[in-house]
Amino acid sequence: MMEIPGPGFASVLSGWRQAPGPLVDALAAAIRHAVVDGRIPVGTRLPSERSLAATLQVSRGTVVTALATLRDTGWLRTRHGSGSTVQLPPAVTDRTAPWSVDHGDGLDLTRAVPAAPHTAYLEATRRAVRRSPTLLVDAAEPDAGLPQLRDLLADRYTRDGLPTRPDQILVTSGARAALTLLVDHLHDRSRPILVENPTYQGALSILRRRRARLAVVPVSCDGWDAARLALTVQAARPALAYLTPDFHNPTGALMPAEPRTTVARLAARHDMTVIVDETLRDLDLRVPAEPVPHLAGPGIIAIGSTSKLVWGGLRVGWLRADASRIRELQLNPLQARLSPPPLEQLIAGELLSDPSELLRERRDRLRAQRDHLAALLDGAGDWSFTLPPGGLCLWLRLHDVDATTLAARAAARGVKLSAGTAFSADRTLTHYLRMPFTGTPETLTRAVEALA
Repeated sequence: MMEIPGPGFASVLSGWRQAPGPLVDALAAAIRHAVVDGRIPVGTRLPSERSLAATLQVSRGTVVTALATLRDTGWLRTRHGSGSTVQLPPAVTDRTAPWSVDHGDGLDLTRAVPAAPHTAYLEATRRAVRRSPTLLVDAAEPDAGLPQLRDLLADRYTRDGLPTRPDQILVTSGARAALTLLVDHLHDRSRPILVENPTYQGALSILRRRRARLAVVPVSCDGWDAARLALTVQAARPALAYLTPDFHNPTGALMPAEPRTTVARLAARHDMTVIVDETLRDLDLRVPAEPVPHLAGPGIIAIGSTSKLVWGGLRVGWLRADASRIRELQLNPLQARLSPPPLEQLIAGELLSDPSELLRERRDRLRAQRDHLAALLDGAGDWSFTLPPGGLCLWLRLHDVDATTLAARAAARGVKLSAGTAFSADRTLTHYLRMPFTGTPETLTRAVEALA
């Protein structure tokens, strides 16, 4: 157990006296912030109350009261004769939104990302470390991925109805890394890339950085127009397409079976490689969750990651393609730079080997928060939306104001939101706003109050 001596503890909390309000509240807040920032590691034993009082030059009563506040709110665990040890309370660990979303400068709802499943992640890390000694005797040069992780991912696809061998899997440092590698390898500058409008803003950044010409097919909360999609492909002749058929970001739409068949047929007929982003596939919020067919066929490549089911900090993703395509991609010099560290692959393997409990908890919490946000928004302002069957956000259609103006007004009230233009391939969608429901009910309530 780590222990910080009194003088060291004082330096960690430097400047805490300048905070407004009573010294007791300022001291408790300073210790909380130091724990969240990592300046005081979880598991650290605090100096004695007498030592802290002398070091911080306050009365012992101030220290006792501040520590009692932290203990009552779950930040300290005290055992008789052993002192007080720092811990994280359930209010911090049992949440889907990152702590910084609602404990920074206002509310930051520009990112639809989850926090890590705290207990499950730490346990998976411990198991992965115990399995790591055999890795240390090898060179661990970047390759297609650890065999056990490729086996696991291939088995997941096979159990989902898409027979897959391990040599059809390439492990990457996230879905964006997979997309970057594929675009670098497959982009034909003489032909455009087909994208949905709206679409994931991270993907748009990758494509725009390559100065790719974009052919646009609209997607609404009601889904895709298969006939419009076919006409766009026939007219634009794209070499690549980037689609998100599973709980589309940001609309939350789910592509039915018939348009999936249409996409596969168009890919084969027009020599078009389709990159299918399955990052949100696990976040099915229907009750009960229903099987979703993979968009599959010749020339179709699936990409996925642990970022939405687990945590964005676990930089592990993958792509599924023909084995010959995987071998080609391994020869691309960029592939080595986009390969995740072996220990992270071990952690991902531990979490994905049996994700049923994690998946159930994620879905239940997100469903409750989605429904809470929808109830708050219903009738609260001049907007409309469709309740999505899955994903992480609502896609609001504003009636009498453009989204950039409303986002600016919300920012002035301490709520940061993303206007629809950030997700638009052609800079349109000026009357749409994305509202993530990853936040706690209290956070979502504050956000809607600021909007309304």
